[in-house]
Amino acid sequence: MIPEEVENRIAKYFFHNYLPDEIMYELVDLLIPQCLNVEDENDLDQDGLVTEAVLILRDRLDGKSMK
Repeated sequence: MIPEEVENRIAKYFFHNYLPDEIMYELVDLLIPQCLNVEDENDLDQDGLVTEAVLILRDRLDGKSMK
C-alpha cells in the first residue's frame, strides 16, 4: 500500500505542474472562497470539496491532453 503522504505529494506535483492553467484557475475559484469562509478547518466539508473538484477535472479533462 502506498502511504497517504506519498500519494498527496505526487498529486500536488501533478496538480501544480501538469494541470492546464484554465482548469487550475477554475479549481482555485471554486476552492479558495469556500476555504476562506470557515473559521475552523474541521468545519470544511472536505469530501464535498473533493467531489466538486473531481467533477470539474473529469468534465474539463475528458479527451484532452495535459500541458
